[in-house]
Amino acid sequence: MRLSTFRKKADIPRYFIITLAAAGLIFLQAGAVQANGIRTHTDVKEDRQHVLGHGHRMILIDAGHGGIDGGTSYGKVLEKDITLELSRRLFLLLRSDGFDAILNRNGDYAPSDENRWLRSSSRHLRDLAQRKELAETLPANVVVSIHINWAPSPSKHGPLVLYRQEGRSFMLAQSIQSQLNNLYQANADPRQGKPFYLLNKITATTVIVEAGFISSPSDRAKLCSKLGQQEIAEAIANGISAYLMEI
Repeated sequence: MRLSTFRKKADIPRYFIITLAAAGLIFLQAGAVQANGIRTHTDVKEDRQHVLGHGHRMILIDAGHGGIDGGTSYGKVLEKDITLELSRRLFLLLRSDGFDAILNRNGDYAPSDENRWLRSSSRHLRDLAQRKELAETLPANVVVSIHINWAPSPSKHGPLVLYRQEGRSFMLAQSIQSQLNNLYQANADPRQGKPFYLLNKITATTVIVEAGFISSPSDRAKLCSKLGQQEIAEAIANGISAYLMEI
């Protein structure tokens, strides 16, 4: 039995309620944001609006890490801060184009703090389980989890999209990878993410986007700049849109 079938309304996580409220607020502000020039590829929006029924597909944006969990790092640069900024920008782009998008955290906190139902001493497991539960409760049709990569060598660079072992997740990963490859001038292929909890547990079409290597000087410059963050968010949004037009 799914846990969500017998949980009381009072048990709904705080971050879920806040995110839904923020979604409405940001959706109302999306037009103003676009008018201020954050959106650069205006022609893409017209193409997206032709997606039949796109407003009936729920897209969950999973901003990786948060709170006590900073993720990977380079000096004072933390993965959790970059993933939140990328996820916020992606959320704005999708909402402004009429997609039903939800952002699972809109601040620096850990979803594990809201997990009161999983009796585990592992904060990491409680965090992942809470993210999975939200995806199933919505329910989400598409889940895009945003992360940042790291490698011992600074020469390792570029984006990587991981997918769960099923056809639609592979198609979504290919679409996003292609857009990110164009941005980074790379030629990477998406990979199956066998060991990853979210890719094994969530039943919706799910991918993990490693948006670049924080250990790479060139990637880090893009990941930490407002222009670079906007370009990355637009590439991911374009990949999601292209996938939805194919299915």
